[in-house]
Amino acid sequence: MQLVNRIHLKNLRGDIFGGVTAAIVALPLALAFGVSSGAGPIAGLYGAIVTGFFAALCGGTPSQITGPTGPMTVVMATIIAAVAAQNSETGLATAFTIVILGGIFQILFGVLRLGKYITLMPYTVISGFMSGIGAIIIIIEIAPFLGYPNIAGVVASFRAIPREIINPDPIATGLGIFTLAIVFLAPPKLNRLIPSPLLALIVGTLISVVAFPSSDIPRIGDIPSGLPELHLPAFNLENLNFIVGYGLMLAVLGAIDSLLTSLVADNITRTQHESDRELIGQGIGNTISGLLGGLPGAGATMRTVINVQSGGKTPLSGIVHALILLAVVLGAGNLTESIPHTVLAGILIKVGIDIIDWGFLKRAHVISKKAAAIMYGVMLLTVFVDLIVAVAVGVFVANILTIERLSKLQSEKVKIVTNPQGEIPLQPEEEEILKEAKGAILLFHLGGPMSFGAAKSISRRMSIVQHYEVLILDITDVTLLGITASLAVETMIKDAIAQRRDVYIVGAKGQAKERLQKLKVLELLPLNNQLDNRLDALRQAHLFLNPSLVEDRETTNV
Repeated sequence: MQLVNRIHLKNLRGDIFGGVTAAIVALPLALAFGVSSGAGPIAGLYGAIVTGFFAALCGGTPSQITGPTGPMTVVMATIIAAVAAQNSETGLATAFTIVILGGIFQILFGVLRLGKYITLMPYTVISGFMSGIGAIIIIIEIAPFLGYPNIAGVVASFRAIPREIINPDPIATGLGIFTLAIVFLAPPKLNRLIPSPLLALIVGTLISVVAFPSSDIPRIGDIPSGLPELHLPAFNLENLNFIVGYGLMLAVLGAIDSLLTSLVADNITRTQHESDRELIGQGIGNTISGLLGGLPGAGATMRTVINVQSGGKTPLSGIVHALILLAVVLGAGNLTESIPHTVLAGILIKVGIDIIDWGFLKRAHVISKKAAAIMYGVMLLTVFVDLIVAVAVGVFVANILTIERLSKLQSEKVKIVTNPQGEIPLQPEEEEILKEAKGAILLFHLGGPMSFGAAKSISRRMSIVQHYEVLILDITDVTLLGITASLAVETMIKDAIAQRRDVYIVGAKGQAKERLQKLKVLELLPLNNQLDNRLDALRQAHLFLNPSLVEDRETTNV
């Protein structure tokens, strides 16, 4: 796998325009995400620069723009609040250590080629989690929107909302409402010339400086300029579980966020991304971002779409986007110190509203009440309990319900036939043999994939049939035989042999035959009882039940 992305200058003009436009959109978001996370605006800029540069250089989605996103920022804010509560002096160092570890996990995901599995999470869980993230962003931005300092923690922010609404700062609230009006109502033509978040940032800041120069509304203030300092990993055994848990959370969330954005990029560019390589690029970006004190990043859907629409097609556009942000950090830090927090809050409230999956929220209860319960449950757990708990519970419940549905479908493929009016279509000769046998032949038919969900049905159906002399197990239509189902088949054959019944197995082939051979189930039967055709098995069973027919045939032959 090539580490450095294939970069060429065939689309130089489009990539420059795309990168510049993406950087313009990314600037206010990076500042806002930095403030919202608790790490500071410069951490948002460093994160956008580093992850944007290295994910483009080493990733697998040519047109993707990487940087801090709403979901990643919410997790980072949770991490910073938790580590600050444990130890305020080493809190940020521990938080950036988690970012580094998350990046290393992502690199491992890519090296182990797990990219194709990352997005196999149930949509109900993804929808509930993303909607919960959107709700968290809105909740924690209410305080700065109304002129109050940021409050650590979602629950504390939620409890403070009534008090803040009753006594808002009129200047801050007015600027916040004005910001929302711009980002929601800016005409599409104007939005193409200058993105609405940047327009809101510039206009809102100018109004606050010109009209309210002596106001004490919270502002960004001084932010460091120049190159970042190195943040070496810092942890101890006491908080190792916490660091590993949230590092894995960042890695999985960043991987899902990035690969879903890669799919969007594929759809609008008619290209095909390399998921494992993208994970390695994202991991390298996040590892270096953590080392340099930056926020974790992921593929940013809005910035990626804007990049493509502006002409960006190759990784060069992502690199240009990062270099422009670097120029801002190196030379324009003093221009951002007057930005009011309420303006950034207004921009992020719009981001939070956009993240909420309104389309599925409106239709979930119509599609499936169980799906709606999972989605709302994950959403509430995300907002009020814990991000990791929300995903773990959601995936567990969704998988249990899926297993239940698959088990029912597989149980329907387990058929017992003892007479011609059975549950499967039979040939005329097969019907005649079963009719003459008068229940002495038990035809057990399995079809489709047989996993552990079918094992219980196999055992239950065998237990209700007691009186038979011949067992014919037909697995001709089995496409997959799981270990638990294989063991159920073995138990069925052993019980029949122990009761001195004649046993035949029909149609063992492919994976099913291989599995039964490895478990040595086929060794329980003589080769004459292992047949490829059900009719042949029924003929042999007929002769077994009627020995006189064998004698008559031998006499005729003589």
